[in-house]
Amino acid sequence: MAYYSWMRFLTPDVLYQDLGLVCLGAGVQRGPLPVVGPRTLDRHVAVVVTAGSGWFRRAGDPPQRVVAPALLWLTPGTPHHYGPDPGTGWDETFVAFTGAATGTYTRAGYITPRHPVVPLTDTEAVGQVVARIVRALRPANPLADIEAGVAVHELLIVLRAARDDSGAADRPVLEALARDAFLPMSVDEHAARLGMSPAGLRAVVRRASGRGPKEYLLSVRLGRAQELLAGTDLPTTTVARMVGFDDPAYFSRLFNRKLGMPPSQFRRLETRTAALPEVTSDELSPTSRAPWCSPADGADSPGRPGAAG
Repeated sequence: MAYYSWMRFLTPDVLYQDLGLVCLGAGVQRGPLPVVGPRTLDRHVAVVVTAGSGWFRRAGDPPQRVVAPALLWLTPGTPHHYGPDPGTGWDETFVAFTGAATGTYTRAGYITPRHPVVPLTDTEAVGQVVARIVRALRPANPLADIEAGVAVHELLIVLRAARDDSGAADRPVLEALARDAFLPMSVDEHAARLGMSPAGLRAVVRRASGRGPKEYLLSVRLGRAQELLAGTDLPTTTVARMVGFDDPAYFSRLFNRKLGMPPSQFRRLETRTAALPEVTSDELSPTSRAPWCSPADGADSPGRPGAAG
């Protein structure tokens, strides 16, 4: 029985490695596909099975059943062997990629080498991203490397959200932590407030956000602090207290350590300056006009305040 197979591969310039991830290829295949492997790759491949069923085997492990929708993680240096059920086949899309950011995504739980078969709840969003990668790989596209590489980052995000253990049930816990983040409470007290053990809270927050409760709470506090510093004239000491720090000096040290600058400098950089005094078009020399404005553009807008950003 015939099957359908389309695939295209890239050889990205080393320049694009600085994007963190580069796409090496993608494909769409349907039907009674041949068995893959045993083989070992030097790259990451996300294989998304959208219809049908089959099996997957990693070297040294017993075979695992694969039922769509499901994700297969093929990781560098790991022997693997897989295929659809004979006669019926399956539908799959695959995206191959590499780059320094794969380590970060693995540590954050987006790529799961220890769990190569991942059940999914839905593949609609995944399909949309893969479609963009496929379009980026069209022949003679001068932006193929960048468009496809950026889309791989998005693919990892939507794959994480599509996992059936993506933590949708855990989101109320994160929302409650974010709501209470500014209260003077320890992690144990937050856990008790939520009717959980400290270990249970840590497991939920780690699973849902990729970080521990302390780091999550701190990110919420510092995010709000930045909003207040950039959007209000409140003194730094007031901002510190509003986001849960009784010691403004400690807040400033922590802010500096996490953001690389003290709160006062952050405020100076993010505060919008007053508009320039109004000028007439006669006062604007040709060289003083913005390079993207035609003379007509400049003449049509005398007296408009100069808005940056």
